[in-house]
Amino acid sequence: MSQRTARLRRLDDFVGGGDTYQMYVRELATTTRLADEGVYSEATGRGLRGIIAEQAQLAGWAAYDAGQYEEARGHYMTALAASRKAEDSSLEGNSLAFLAYLEWTVGGDSGIRFATAAYEALGSGTAPVVRALLADRLAWQHATSGNAREADYALGLAEEAIHEPGDEPGPDWAYWVDRDEIAIMTGRCWSELHRPLRAIPALEDALGRYDDSRSRDKALYLSWLAAAYLDAGEIEHATAITTRVFDLSEGLASIRPMVRARLMVKRLEPHRSLAPVGALLERAKG
Repeated sequence: MSQRTARLRRLDDFVGGGDTYQMYVRELATTTRLADEGVYSEATGRGLRGIIAEQAQLAGWAAYDAGQYEEARGHYMTALAASRKAEDSSLEGNSLAFLAYLEWTVGGDSGIRFATAAYEALGSGTAPVVRALLADRLAWQHATSGNAREADYALGLAEEAIHEPGDEPGPDWAYWVDRDEIAIMTGRCWSELHRPLRAIPALEDALGRYDDSRSRDKALYLSWLAAAYLDAGEIEHATAITTRVFDLSEGLASIRPMVRARLMVKRLEPHRSLAPVGALLERAKG
C-alpha cells in the first residue's frame, strides 16, 4: 500500500488536481475501510494510519489544486488526526503546513500559526529534507505577511537543512524537495516581498533546470519571476515570461497557474500602450 501510494503521488508531477482528485479519494476510502474493518497488530495499525495521513494529504492537495478549498480542508484535518494516531511527528507537521498554505490562499489569519506549529512539531530525529520543507513553508507564510526578517531567518533554516547529510533517506512524501525547490521558494519569498534583486537570481538559476513536462509547477514559479522583473521595471521581459505562463497553463486541470497569470495581467494593464503588453491583454480576454 505504501508503494502504491508512492506511485500515485508521482502523478502530481505531471497532471493537475482536477485529474487526480477522485482517484486519490477512492484510494483513501479503501485504506480507511481496511483500517476500520481489518484485524492487525498495533504496529501495523500505526502504519495504516500513516498511509491514511499520506493519502488524505494527496486528496487535500488535489482538491486545493482544483480550487475545492473546503474539501481540501476536510482532507487535511483527516490527515492531521491520522498522523497523530500514527505517532508520526513529520506527517503531523506536514499536515499543519498544508493547512497553513490553504489559509494563505483563502485569506485566513492562521497561516503563520499553523506553519510555526508544523515546524515545532518535528522531533530531534527528523530527516533534514523534512525540516527543509517545513522551514520553507514557514518562510512563505512570513513573506506573504510582509515579515522580511522572519522570512529570511526561516529560509536560512531551510537552506541549512537541505545541505545537511542525513543518516537515513527522508520519507517518500518529501521526495520532490531538493536544493532547487528550496531555491525556488527563496525566490518566491523575495518576489512577494518585492525584492527583485534577491528573487531573480534564485528563480532563474533553479528554473533553468526545470523541465517543461512539469508544466503546472513551472508556470507557477515563472509567474513569480515575472512579478520580480516587473518590480525591477523590466516590463517587456515580465510580459514575455507571463506569456510563457499562459502557454504552459493551457489544458491543465489546475486553477492555480491561470490565477497567477491573471494577477500578472492586472499588474501589467497600466502599460497597455506597449505592444507586447497589449497583445498579452488581448490574449487574456479569451
